[in-house]
Amino acid sequence: MKTLTVKSNDANQRLDKFLAKTFKNMPISEMYKGIRKKNIKLNNKRCHIADKLKEGDVISLYLKDEFLVDCPKTYDFLTASSKLDIVYEDENILLLNKKAGLLVHPDNNEHRDTLIARVQRYLYEKNEYNPENENSFTPALVNRIDRNTAGIVIAAKNSAALRILNQKLKDHEIRKFYFCIVHGIMEKKQDTLEAFLIKDEKNNRVFINNQKKAGARGISTRYRVIDEKNGFSLLEVELLTGRTHQIRAHLAWIGHPLLGDSKYGKNALNKSTGFDKQALCSYKLIFDFKKDSLQPNTLDYLSGKEFVIDDVWFIEEFEKGIRKRSL
Repeated sequence: MKTLTVKSNDANQRLDKFLAKTFKNMPISEMYKGIRKKNIKLNNKRCHIADKLKEGDVISLYLKDEFLVDCPKTYDFLTASSKLDIVYEDENILLLNKKAGLLVHPDNNEHRDTLIARVQRYLYEKNEYNPENENSFTPALVNRIDRNTAGIVIAAKNSAALRILNQKLKDHEIRKFYFCIVHGIMEKKQDTLEAFLIKDEKNNRVFINNQKKAGARGISTRYRVIDEKNGFSLLEVELLTGRTHQIRAHLAWIGHPLLGDSKYGKNALNKSTGFDKQALCSYKLIFDFKKDSLQPNTLDYLSGKEFVIDDVWFIEEFEKGIRKRSL
């Protein structure tokens, strides 16, 4: 038998989701069986899988010990690099300047040194996060950018901040601005591009169409030309929707692929410039809150604040003049 008291970071989630994250050795079938047969109780009463947990709730589990063993107290995140470029930090969030080349989350090739692992190590070493003191919550990223894209990523230190910022992102109340360099000179010096995007999950690639098809989602990308030089254009782009590879694919679709983009661009053109990763950086973030937070007064202090990265890695190269070399 084991009892757990729900903490603030575990509140406001479904009982089954909480149990699945807390007891990794418990099969889902055993969990549902335990709830059905009242071997799992909430506040000493019968419960249901979809019950929403509140801080202070007590969960009692009358199950085999093999399903209730604690996770090993070794943490992969401690093997991650300690290097972080922090743009802003308070008790609820971190804004991080992710460098091009660093993954935000683990994939099949890299599962230790990622941005989220570095965040967890940083907070652990500051005594702001200890897995032993949490039932299921871990610090998490609110937004994500591609491995070879640089720029601002938001991390939430607690579950309340994570829930609120996820909702703000969904409601388009966090404005994201990018700098990028594209091949060619834009016919229109500013425009809002509209299209439809279909994602190919298997090949991690997206396709753009001007007509809606099955599985397609609408996209909207606003840009303005900052400068033009040597057949390249420096753009500021605001993501009005936030789809996978949206900027890269949308600009390539209108004939202006990003400099250095090997997936949606032209490798021959990129190689002649020496750029081996896309010239794309999420350089500015504005918290443009219009609706009340999910919890009163939480994160409202961020509303209207703007955060900017000054050292965008490719701006100096553009200003000096990018030249195409013969291969």
